[in-house]
Amino acid sequence: MTAPTTIEDLRDHFAHCIQVLGGVTTASRRLGIDERAIRRFVNGERPLSVRLLQDTATALRVMLAEATAAEEGLAAGLAGLSD
Repeated sequence: MTAPTTIEDLRDHFAHCIQVLGGVTTASRRLGIDERAIRRFVNGERPLSVRLLQDTATALRVMLAEATAAEEGLAAGLAGLSD
């Protein structure tokens, strides 16, 4: 994905990140903000702040670490199984 170049591109990318986090409800929990607020950010009713974008990036990194640990556990379990 290319880097967002306009506010609209950034908003679209933020909306994509919300989906990657598991949708509005899950992202709301991970970010600690109200679901309605997230929808307002995505719809352009509220401006995106640097802090919100930083928090979203952090939440994505945490999710990546959790997914990596889960994958490593599965891979280790599969390695112990015989065919």
